[in-house]
Amino acid sequence: MGENSKRKTIVIGHRNPDTDSICSAICYANLKREITGEDYQPGRAGHVNEETQFVLNYFNVEAPQYIENVKTQARDIEIRKSRGVRKNLSLKNAWKLMQEVNAETIAAITDDGMLEGLITVGDIAKSYMNVYDSSILSKAKTQYANILETLEGALVVGDENEYFNQGKVLIAAANPDMMEFYISKGDLVILGNRYESQLCAIEMDAACIIVCEGASVSMTIKKLAQERGCTVMTTPYDTFMAARLVNQSMPISYFMKTEGLLTFEEEDYIDDIKEVMASKRHRYFPILDKDGRYKGMISRRNLLGAKGKRLILVDHNEKSQAVEGMESADILEIIDHHRLGTVSTISPVFFRNQPVGCTATIVYQMYQENRVVIEPQIAGLLCSAIISDTLLFRSPTCTAVDKQAAVALADVAGIDLEKYAGAMFAAGSNLKGKTDGEIFYQDFKKFTAGKISFGVGQISSLNSVELEELEERMLPYMKKAREEHGMDMMFFMLTNILTESTELLCEGPGARQMVAGAFRVDEFPAEGREHTVSLPGVVSRKKQLIPGIMMAVQE
Repeated sequence: MGENSKRKTIVIGHRNPDTDSICSAICYANLKREITGEDYQPGRAGHVNEETQFVLNYFNVEAPQYIENVKTQARDIEIRKSRGVRKNLSLKNAWKLMQEVNAETIAAITDDGMLEGLITVGDIAKSYMNVYDSSILSKAKTQYANILETLEGALVVGDENEYFNQGKVLIAAANPDMMEFYISKGDLVILGNRYESQLCAIEMDAACIIVCEGASVSMTIKKLAQERGCTVMTTPYDTFMAARLVNQSMPISYFMKTEGLLTFEEEDYIDDIKEVMASKRHRYFPILDKDGRYKGMISRRNLLGAKGKRLILVDHNEKSQAVEGMESADILEIIDHHRLGTVSTISPVFFRNQPVGCTATIVYQMYQENRVVIEPQIAGLLCSAIISDTLLFRSPTCTAVDKQAAVALADVAGIDLEKYAGAMFAAGSNLKGKTDGEIFYQDFKKFTAGKISFGVGQISSLNSVELEELEERMLPYMKKAREEHGMDMMFFMLTNILTESTELLCEGPGARQMVAGAFRVDEFPAEGREHTVSLPGVVSRKKQLIPGIMMAVQE
């Protein structure tokens, strides 16, 4: 399995998804999974409209996951999976681990994986510079087990789970009668095999004595140490080496940074991370999951190799209609049936664009070309998309190929085309209880032609009374929407499926004159129709309205 096969690919339609956008995403992701066995997931870049919800409910399919944007996140980077350590790890072992895994920073974590602190190579170097503080070993609350391991020692008397936590460290180099003056209660004394020195240290209430050069400890000393609660261990090292090494037994908890740790979550966006990193001098930053558990480290270098999310676009190829953050994504394929727009890609992509009435028709062809059996559920979704995009074959965008596909798919899905289409359109044009905004953006797309930007919304209905009522509601709302988007013009198509005609509402300087001129219809508006143009025979935004507007704008 290569790295690519482990990564998820999102199949997604445009920002105001219609039935074709949603159904094609679900069905194409399914086809890709069948063919490759890899992880393809459908997504949606906007709200599911009523018509589409009716289709999903009818065939008992869940809506694709909503994807707000596809900007690169920390989870898309190769996080360095360095394991976390316990905070009582000795400096010696921390250093050893850093060398082994070639890391400059390691994380201390709790038993349940929460981040407690970070220790760097620099912190360890600083700990070695504390040469004048003879109490540092006890200040760091060092466990005897750590000291034993660091000095490769053997425990003669005492419990290795106890801590050395109050005295200073010293070497008993003087003769016993001098020692009395500088050993205090609770000290750790490093000494040789002189019986008198050992006896003196125990009698002065030392907490621990370390006997060097592997010397044996007499029964008397053992017995006395036990009575006085003094830990005794031996080490093969001489006093000089033992004194040098003993500080390496201190736990990292004493030196690690625990306050103000700079961490990132897997969900964080790379662009935000880069900004924070630029202002800090650290090399490595911990990554946490959403519950705050430690996952690994990232460095500045990891960010350079960040791979964008993998996308397949269906039913659109214009940047203005695509999901936010698309410029940082890795687009693998585009399957569409619209005019060529402005999506530019980093590397070559598989691009399939056919002049048919619906993307689902192309997806249906691809199922057949790859000899993948179409299940009734998938057939139902593909058929619904074709009905929706071609207004049940009434739209001029509809081709013989679309009709043939829909008839074949209806058969597999077990639906009566006319009856099902009627129910579907009725669900889609059900506008009860909806706000003006919800109606306006139900099926809305943005376009640019040269320097002119414009938006076009559309509602298709079998109910002419409902369409007339909408005219009064939409005109004032369009004015507001045009200002919000900062666009030159706004249009709204009130399309009557039965009469196969559209009342076009126009907003913006010169918008109505331009359309009336382009379609050579009522160029001199009657009173009260200053913002409306009747377009008989026009039902398709894509095939009829947009090309007409584009031509007029360019002229």
